[in-house]
Amino acid sequence: MSNSTDGRRVVAEVTVSMDGYSSTGPDDDMSWCMDHILSGHSELYYEGIWRGASTVVLGRTNWEGFTSVWPGLTSDPNSSDRTRDLGQWLATVEKVVFSKTLDQPDLDKAEWTNARIARDLEPEIRTLKQTPGRDILVANSASIIQGLLTANLIDDLHLTVVPKTLGTGLRLLPDNHTSAWQLATATTFPSTNTIALHYRRG
Repeated sequence: MSNSTDGRRVVAEVTVSMDGYSSTGPDDDMSWCMDHILSGHSELYYEGIWRGASTVVLGRTNWEGFTSVWPGLTSDPNSSDRTRDLGQWLATVEKVVFSKTLDQPDLDKAEWTNARIARDLEPEIRTLKQTPGRDILVANSASIIQGLLTANLIDDLHLTVVPKTLGTGLRLLPDNHTSAWQLATATTFPSTNTIALHYRRG
């Protein structure tokens, strides 16, 4: 199946360990990468990605993790202005949550608004690509990224590599998947010894 260049771009952003894991598992507390995520330089970098998006795509695990962490960061007076801005944007931007177990009332209980449940990944993303708006951002959800890579539906891939190994958890890249990409930019973050790689479909 060829990648369609028509419509909105699908942009995937994910933080990974040196050994290729995006999560330690279902109970991942993200402590292994929060030093980088909350650093001043990384906030500026992430802002450049999310400013270009008008729809955010999440899996169940990230929806539950994000909504348990971000409202507190957003309301914390000690958070940076960029952190609060990002939190407010996440709270209100259109969000599509893919889950086989959550239902719409589960999303409606969260502090975040403008979120809806979706079940079928590929048809939903193909439909979103043809709707008006800016980029479709897949936010750190490895299972969603894996499915979209398999369907050749990701146009831009932002990998932030944190200098830690996790040893186990959820690997980002699907097994036996082959693809070609072009490096658009590489950004280093000396304060956290982290590198961010932006690839475009080759």
